[in-house]
Amino acid sequence: MTSGSAGTELDAEDGKLLTLARGAMARAGASSGAAVRDSDGRTYSAGPVELAALQLSALQVAIAMAVASGAEGLEAGLLVGGSGTTGDRADTDPGLAALTEVSSSAYAIVADAGGGNPRRLDQNNG
Repeated sequence: MTSGSAGTELDAEDGKLLTLARGAMARAGASSGAAVRDSDGRTYSAGPVELAALQLSALQVAIAMAVASGAEGLEAGLLVGGSGTTGDRADTDPGLAALTEVSSSAYAIVADAGGGNPRRLDQNNG
């Protein structure tokens, strides 16, 4: 995925992902949160895992939850806060690769920790 345009207008479904991601971030007391929507419309939200033996970004955890629950595909993923949400680093979260591995047509949205400045990342076509 490559950087998209800033200030993406969120539709109702993506707005729900933003709310879920921010809620997961708050529950975990973390600096990031994520939510994904599967191809059946089910949503999964998570904060990051930061253990000595295991480190996963919030987006990786949300995707793992969806896949472990039997999701056959993903439509969208949204990440708030974290290392992959601002500036030139908008496509660095390792969960972005997992998102496109599960569904090449899935899109990602990144936003700052407050949920502001949402930006849709475009597919990297090579």
